Amino acid sequence: MQRIVFCDFDGTITVEETFVAILKKFAPELSAKLIPEMYAQRLTLREGVREILQSIPSSSYGEILEFTRKQPMRPGFLELLDFLDFQGVPLVVVSGGLRGMVQVVLGATQQRVHAIHAVDVDTTNSLLKVHSDYEGETELVAKVQVMAEYPVNEKIAIGDSLTDLNMGLEASLVFARDRLAEYLNQYQKSYIHWNDFFDIRDYLLKSWSSG
Repeated sequence: MQRIVFCDFDGTITVEETFVAILKKFAPELSAKLIPEMYAQRLTLREGVREILQSIPSSSYGEILEFTRKQPMRPGFLELLDFLDFQGVPLVVVSGGLRGMVQVVLGATQQRVHAIHAVDVDTTNSLLKVHSDYEGETELVAKVQVMAEYPVNEKIAIGDSLTDLNMGLEASLVFARDRLAEYLNQYQKSYIHWNDFFDIRDYLLKSWSSG
């Protein structure tokens, strides 16, 4: 493999920030207190997300998945997958949210992505318990750790928010929108602004054709 694409899920593949909406819906008081602290980078994602998730009853997990299932995907995702398939370039979904949420939205499409890395939950006790194979100092899913599992020449990142910052800083090429673009501006890291996956497909098509 010469190239690989790492794509965030929440607010990237989905149109809306579904995971944040879930936290606010199922743990409103704790979310109101901790989410602004995470966005301001005074509290790590690892600490904040874990605390909020582990305050939610396990009995709510089915409702969380049903809430997520209705979320629309951003236009052009399937067309981007078609293009990457033709180019022989894998797409890996890297989410700081729950694996189950990624799976219900992608449905049969998950068979077309190379891998999904996300937070797993244990529902055997009264409250949710979270587990991640890639827990880092500041993230429940340390996306740079995931990237290191794929030694290739060119690593392309697609994202929209704080959870994608370290991935964006590490990538050879990054497509950024919303909060991620603002954070990358602060770090003076160059990026390509995008609205939908057609923008990304068209940019890569032009770039790879000329390259």
